[in-house]
Formats: sequence, structure tokens, C-alpha cells
Amino acid sequence: MPVTTQVRVRYAETDQMGIVYYANYLIWFEIGRVELLRSLGLAYSSLEKEHSLILPVVDAHCRYRDPARYDDDILIETRPTLLRGSVLKFGYRIYRAPGQKEKERKLLAEGETVHVVCDGQLNRQPLPEPYAKALKALMEAE
Repeated sequence: MPVTTQVRVRYAETDQMGIVYYANYLIWFEIGRVELLRSLGLAYSSLEKEHSLILPVVDAHCRYRDPARYDDDILIETRPTLLRGSVLKFGYRIYRAPGQKEKERKLLAEGETVHVVCDGQLNRQPLPEPYAKALKALMEAE
């Protein structure tokens, strides 16, 4: 814990000032969630295909600390922070990797997303046991 994913900032993710457009951090949060599940041997796509469940975002927050820029190596740290019934919460920290502009990683943003496990008609459903068990184990390891 946490699960770390590395990406490089693409030109298309920046604005005219060469700074990452604020909404792209939410996309990086999604990358982090998908990779967290993958690291547990679980696929986000399997949740949809095999269990007919989705995880809509019902709340999202991001606090921006320092700008990310084109060609920066970014580290996305993701951790589950809450699993209660059909509600899931993930926490994120976005860092600039060391070795570029700093000798140590630099916190760029932090945030969280809240999700509700739902079927295709948006009715609340329990998270399938393999997912719940793996996420709880990860939270307990913290």
C-alpha cells in the first residue's frame, strides 16, 4: 500500500501555459484505480462483464499543490480508504518523480473519489466477494 503507477505527461494533457489541465488529474485517478485492481489480480472490466456491475463516481475532490508539466514523469499513488456496503472510497496522491526537477518526489495533487457499486439500472449492489476481500486486505495492510 499504496499501489503506484507511473505515467508521463503528454502534450495533449497541457494547456497553453504548458501546465496540465486540471481535469486530467481525475483521469489519472481513474488510471490509478484500474491499476490498483489489476495489481490485486482483479480487472475493472470483469466487474462490468462478469458481474454486470459499475462503479459510478458520486463524489470527487482534488487539491492542487504544484503544477505538472509536459514530459514530467508522474507517480500516481492509489489506495482504498473505505469499503462500507456498496460504497467505496479511494485516496490518491500525484507526485512528480524524482530526478527531473527535484531530487525527491514532489507532491503535485491529492484527492479522493467516492463510488457506489450499482447494476445497469443504477440500483445499489454489494461488491462481489473477491473484490471486497482483496480491498479489505489491502486496507488492513496499511
